[in-house]
Amino acid sequence: QVQLVESGGGLVRPGGSLRLSCAASVSILGANVMAWYRQAPGKQREFVASIMKIGHTNYMDFVRGRFTVSRDNAKNTVFLQMNSLKPEDTAVYYCNFRGMGGADYWGQGTQVTVSS
Repeated sequence: QVQLVESGGGLVRPGGSLRLSCAASVSILGANVMAWYRQAPGKQREFVASIMKIGHTNYMDFVRGRFTVSRDNAKNTVFLQMNSLKPEDTAVYYCNFRGMGGADYWGQGTQVTVSS
């Protein structure tokens, strides 16, 4: 069983930055893809960014150039550096571990609020 624990969320003013972390209970090298999703109030969960085992990254258009996903395999941790935050980025951010067989595991989420 894979357990994921997100941290790093909080309240930040527009234009500010936050760095989210996702610590896995197993080696993240066992994941085909590690990803970040978010869910705003009243909206469906949406893809934000991902990083593959081989290091290839992918981003939702709305965050490309502002967010950076990275990984530390030795610490079994994935990060999401978020810069130039906007009120529209307010959401609960979830970490996702997609195993080689296609099984999905989710963290409990961390709240990000962008407000003046």
